[in-house]
Amino acid sequence: MAAVLAGDDLARSMSSGRRSFSYRSWASASIREAWTAPTDVFSQNSGRREQQLNDEEELRWAAIERLPTYDRMRKGMLRQVLDNGRTVQSEVDVTRLGMQDKQQLMENILKVVEDDNEKFLRKLRDRTDRVGIEVPKIEVRYEHLSVEGEVFVGGRALPTLYNATLNALESSGKITYCGHELKEFVPQRTCAYISQHDLHYGEMTVRETLDFSGRCLGVGTRYELLVELSRREKEAGIKPDPEIDAFMKATALAGQEHSLVTDYTLKILGLDICADILVGNDMRRGISGGQKKRVTTGEMLVGPAKVLLMDEISTGLDSATTFQICKFMRQMVHTMDVTMIITLLQPAPETFELFDDIILLSEGQIVYQGPRQHVLEFFEHMGFRCPDRKGAADFLQEVTSKKDQEQYWYRRTQPYRYVSVAEFVRGFKSFHVGQQLASDLRVPYDKSSAHPAALVKEKYGISNWELFRACFSREWLLMKRNSFLYIFKTTQITIMSIIAFTVFFRTEMEVGTVLGGQKYFGALFFSLVNVMFNGMAELAMTVFRLPVFYKQRDFLFFPAWAFGLPIWALRIPLSLMESGIWIILTYYTIGFAPSASRFFRQFLAFFGIHQMALALFRFLAAVGRTQVVANTLGTFTLLLVFVLGGFIVAKDDIEPWMIWGYYSSPMMYGQNAIVMNEFLDDRWSVMKFHYDKLLCENFISALGDSKAVIVEEDEKKKKKSSSAQHRAEGIDMANMGNSAETGHAVDNSTKRGMVLPFRPLSLAFNHVNYYVDMPDEMKSKGIDEDRLQLLRDVSGAFRPGILTALVGVSGAGKTTLMDVLAGRKTGGYIEGTINISGYPKNQATFARVSGYCEQNDIHSPRVTVYESLLYSAWLRLAKDIDTKTRKARNISS
Repeated sequence: MAAVLAGDDLARSMSSGRRSFSYRSWASASIREAWTAPTDVFSQNSGRREQQLNDEEELRWAAIERLPTYDRMRKGMLRQVLDNGRTVQSEVDVTRLGMQDKQQLMENILKVVEDDNEKFLRKLRDRTDRVGIEVPKIEVRYEHLSVEGEVFVGGRALPTLYNATLNALESSGKITYCGHELKEFVPQRTCAYISQHDLHYGEMTVRETLDFSGRCLGVGTRYELLVELSRREKEAGIKPDPEIDAFMKATALAGQEHSLVTDYTLKILGLDICADILVGNDMRRGISGGQKKRVTTGEMLVGPAKVLLMDEISTGLDSATTFQICKFMRQMVHTMDVTMIITLLQPAPETFELFDDIILLSEGQIVYQGPRQHVLEFFEHMGFRCPDRKGAADFLQEVTSKKDQEQYWYRRTQPYRYVSVAEFVRGFKSFHVGQQLASDLRVPYDKSSAHPAALVKEKYGISNWELFRACFSREWLLMKRNSFLYIFKTTQITIMSIIAFTVFFRTEMEVGTVLGGQKYFGALFFSLVNVMFNGMAELAMTVFRLPVFYKQRDFLFFPAWAFGLPIWALRIPLSLMESGIWIILTYYTIGFAPSASRFFRQFLAFFGIHQMALALFRFLAAVGRTQVVANTLGTFTLLLVFVLGGFIVAKDDIEPWMIWGYYSSPMMYGQNAIVMNEFLDDRWSVMKFHYDKLLCENFISALGDSKAVIVEEDEKKKKKSSSAQHRAEGIDMANMGNSAETGHAVDNSTKRGMVLPFRPLSLAFNHVNYYVDMPDEMKSKGIDEDRLQLLRDVSGAFRPGILTALVGVSGAGKTTLMDVLAGRKTGGYIEGTINISGYPKNQATFARVSGYCEQNDIHSPRVTVYESLLYSAWLRLAKDIDTKTRKARNISS
């Protein structure tokens, strides 16, 4: 019998072997049973039952192997534990794995992620090596790179739109991937860049964020690799590990809404504890800053890229978490032949030891590039030695600094002199590592040796239809998370429609007269304005989403149309609902033309107007990009739309050189549609004028006169009310200023040689507890509590003259405690006492004597650093400090 059998042959041979063995050894077996204890009988039954289960497993696997390729790639064996403790292998469809099945599979693969991850990756690699499949590898080379930009002063340096178009950076040099230049493939799909800026939708959970990223990036060549792997294993009669096979099949299918790669990434990044928590943003509570940084890393790890460029992935993370993440990245690089570059600031010594090569960059030049073992040898060659108790990473960052370099000079027989970066660069070229690097670069890369699947030639990871489905499902999810906004808009338009039909009630509206026509025209214009402005919230929502959109578009997650088309499609039901509410409540109560056809025509016109308004606000947001610019541009555009729309200024009164504005105003077409729909009804055919032309001319002129009188009266009332309101606000602000000044007066006797006097204050907090409402995602998992406690009985004191460090792992509650003490929490429930120098904390006065530096850098992008500090000084310093002192203080800081 052959050494390796497969499928039914193996099952038949095993069963026939058992039958012949039982016939030959019946007598000896009977004698053994006579001398065997009863426990052996049970052990025999147990062994027979285990053998039977193994036979059933073999038969199931043989049945899967006989399936067509398409079906075979979607079937796998999953080990499950029954209620009685027995472990069985069951056939599953990997495209329909439930949450419990995924968790069970991940638990079988990675019981202890710190210990089992390398074993798991080794099993994946061994499976491909066993059948001789080569894993794609990528070698990145860069030579003579240079990025230059001209420096300007004065007005040319200001961040204006005109200057931004002129002030551009110029780059030169050569970059190749496996000998191919960037124009020969799609670099954004071949490599993944992990930015140091955490840009995510705060309304989505961590799992949903990674699932969407993995869905858009696709699976690359995993499916083709698995098909070839399965074919070779079938030919060789090799049965793979069922769990490894199920994992590879589940991760090789593109377009899945929930991928197993997401669960694996969450596991290795330590995000499984917050997988179902909202990411959050500046205005919405979510995960911690360190966890958000890991989400940014995981967003690109779920993709199929073979080159990973990670920029500052340790920001906000403690040293232990950074070490674990870098350890997992090292295992991935060594086992799966991934090309990876990670930039870190002052890593811990144990983290530094994980890296194979080191690139030291200073002043835009490469000082050293080569094996980590030779980096200290190079600097000793240059005359600098790292002390025994000094970390190598800290030494490398300080040795090129002019103010810190002298302390590492070890050639006592020679006088110290500053070694510039340019000298280090020249020294590296003469060092043996630099010479070896230059020698390697002189040998061109053999393009024929590159794997065909190494470089990606397709622009997007999945088909256009799958891209549309992915973006559509995400937009639907965001709409559900922002449901309050749409409910509020619907309520708003309902209230405004009630106000409209009470003001323009049909019993007060005459039909067939010029005066009645004016009222009906006003009712139509009021309806038009309300329907248009009900979509203005689209501007703010679009501006808020633009940073994430630009990031994902530039990384080739999806094209722009895949982002915009679902937004338009999902706004259609909203437009129908809001337009329908307005028409149903106002059409017959105001007394418009009593005709079903005209009713539906007006409904269609308002639907088109609402769609036009939404598109206009989205366009203004895309052009402005920031909230301030978009609002300014939107106000100006709406002014032109209203003025040139034909109502405020009639068409005949518009100058010929401005008539283009009348025809380009989208409001004009909607206004003409609803006006013609109403006034072409038969009840307006009999008027108190003899000629239709004279009717229209007098109607328009009378309407213009009445509008001028109404606007003038409204303006007078508005000016009176606004001036009175401003006076009242001025009095309130003055009182607030006086009270604040009185509450924060400082004794002049304490001013002894100090520019900015202050009194030392102590802060004590006792038994502080902080709770938030239990997230719905956690309630759905069976947690019955109504509150989630984030701070537990925290007590402490901060004293003047004592520098206190608040430390803890990522997600330990450092930011939460700081927010509670600073009074920055706008939600949740706080218990305990907080005292300032023995007195209970009053937030109104405490905010004037405290400063809170958040981990989120939120600044105005249009002002300089000096202007930001000066503005802060104007707001926070006392009014008796003159401008010169404030500016001097800012310069010194």
